[in-house]
Amino acid sequence: MNEQSRIAVEQVDAVETPPRARVDDVAAEPRQRDYLEGFLSQKPAGDAPGEPGGALYEGVIEALKEIYDPEIPVNIYDLGLIYGVEVTTEGHAVVTMTLTTPNCPVAESMPGEVEMRVGAVPGIGSAEVNLVWDPAWDPQKMSDDAKLELGML
Repeated sequence: MNEQSRIAVEQVDAVETPPRARVDDVAAEPRQRDYLEGFLSQKPAGDAPGEPGGALYEGVIEALKEIYDPEIPVNIYDLGLIYGVEVTTEGHAVVTMTLTTPNCPVAESMPGEVEMRVGAVPGIGSAEVNLVWDPAWDPQKMSDDAKLELGML
């Protein structure tokens, strides 16, 4: 081995390798709560699930007010298509609704959209939609806001 090779080998041997991290070297810090932990099982404090005015019930109503009839520029709640909303303590929501007519173009898709939107409300674990035709819908079921929007007041 020549002199240059020997010096190069000594320099490589002299370089310290960095220490490897070890699991037991890490200080045991308490783990922070995951922000999604228990997302669907959390219920707002003081919520009376089956009663109007409860936070979970109101969340379902707000979700329903975001769904619009494609032919009438009014949400389905103010249009009077929602006949009932029940929310259990387990987070199961049951929506009883109708459509303006059995021949409505969205008769097949609207209940599915309602189920999807209500099921997405935080605290709701599952949603069910019951489509009924009795009593039949009529314009008198609309809220005053809907009637005003449509120029009926």
